[in-house]
Amino acid sequence: MTSKPERSPLMRLRVQRFLTQQQLANALGVTETTVRNWEAGRSQPKLSPAQYKKLLEVLQITSNELPDEFGHPEEQNDP
Repeated sequence: MTSKPERSPLMRLRVQRFLTQQQLANALGVTETTVRNWEAGRSQPKLSPAQYKKLLEVLQITSNELPDEFGHPEEQNDP
């Protein structure tokens, strides 16, 4: 039996809120490709303070609940 690949922390939070990548992108004023790259660990968010606040609001989390990394866990351990 094959197991599902582990979701990135950002994807997990987004899916728990029933949001698409496009909806999150629209809320933050970025492209869907940007959100996809964050979730894949290919890039890190560079958010303005207003975007940061909006991200917390949309994901319904506090700053303490925001993950340190948004990409896939197995990619974060690579040097």
